[in-house]
Amino acid sequence: MKAYVFPGQGAQYVGMGKDLYENYPHAKALFEAANQILGFRITDLMFSGTDDDLRQTRVTQPAIFLHSVILAKVLGKQFQPDMAAGHSLGEFSALVAAGALSFENGLVLVAQRAGAMQKACELKPSTMAAILGLEDEVVEKVCQEISAVVVPANYNSPGQIVISGSIEGIDQAIEKLNAAGAKRALKLSVGGAFHSPLMEPARIELGEAIDNANFIKPICPVYQNVTAKPSTDPAVIRENLKTQLTAPVRWTQTVKNMLADGATGFYEVGPGSVLQGLIKKVDRSIVAESVKTEN
Repeated sequence: MKAYVFPGQGAQYVGMGKDLYENYPHAKALFEAANQILGFRITDLMFSGTDDDLRQTRVTQPAIFLHSVILAKVLGKQFQPDMAAGHSLGEFSALVAAGALSFENGLVLVAQRAGAMQKACELKPSTMAAILGLEDEVVEKVCQEISAVVVPANYNSPGQIVISGSIEGIDQAIEKLNAAGAKRALKLSVGGAFHSPLMEPARIELGEAIDNANFIKPICPVYQNVTAKPSTDPAVIRENLKTQLTAPVRWTQTVKNMLADGATGFYEVGPGSVLQGLIKKVDRSIVAESVKTEN
């Protein structure tokens, strides 16, 4: 069974999607439609901008979404997923690629998500940190012991968790996790505390937009970040998506569940190869590769 996976923020690079734009008329039309929907030429920033341009949340999220979704559409009949999942932002890409959301609706939601998250980041200084070499339970326990806001945000792979919270909470957690034997505890250069309670204003704002979007049954089960379980019911998909901004991304659990449900190969759709690396850390024998287009 084929599992298609879609990357999240951090996978962007200058030049992303340019080959699709230049080689596939249908892809070019979708990119141009996106420029109109967003109200600025995101293609200029994707194809020939700077790294700093692409690091702006309002650009990063739609850029990765566009690269992923348009690549899936270019694949045409090659894209036949038995199951799908996306990491954080990538869940929106997965839902559009699997037909639960239209391209236009998905892009508008991603743009609104980026704006809402940016506003939430500006309300309170906050950050995230990568913790390597500790059991999930140890990281969870340390976070619970700290009075300042700090929570597990991304269960990326066995021995790799990202925590999220206030500056004070992250600093205290890093000190305690180092003392607990972490191989590394490294602050990330991100704009705020994604997938934490500090994203509550963004969750409320995006929740209203999600309520107004039209969801239908996808062509395959989509494993959602909040539960790590497959969903095909539009109502369930909608509610899980609304919770996503303040809940952890259970990627390790998602990959394990997909394997338990019969996944025999994982195919990453979009920029970079981050997810392939994380999947291999769950099980080195798994087939995990980037999808290729046929000119």
